[in-house]
Amino acid sequence: MENQYAPISTRIKALVIDTIVLIILMYSASEIFNLIENTPDYIRIIIFFALFLLYEPILISLYGATVGHFFNDIVVKQENDETKNINIVFAVARFITKSLLGWISLIIVNGNDKKKAIHDYIAKSVVLPYRKIKE
Repeated sequence: MENQYAPISTRIKALVIDTIVLIILMYSASEIFNLIENTPDYIRIIIFFALFLLYEPILISLYGATVGHFFNDIVVKQENDETKNINIVFAVARFITKSLLGWISLIIVNGNDKKKAIHDYIAKSVVLPYRKIKE
């Protein structure tokens, strides 16, 4: 069975949605901290970094998709077994690589059959259109 892989345009739309979700989460956390008197700055910093660093890896390792992926009907799966999510270690490595390289990571997407970005090579993952798995 030949798989379809998510095009770069869909991946970018998912990224924009995820950025909006992160802004909303960080704003909400900020408002909650404003309700609590004397919240130390280091607690705020830890929460903001945790939201930024763990949002994508946790959702991808648990559900195979972030909110942006969900709304664009795409999922991130293991390259060698496209029915399984990548584990948290690969999800973190994927996110860090994607964050460090930015748009550069996406340059090679159209240059390979599986439309893999650099961060997908690092994590041994593929981005696929969502489809229900038959049991």
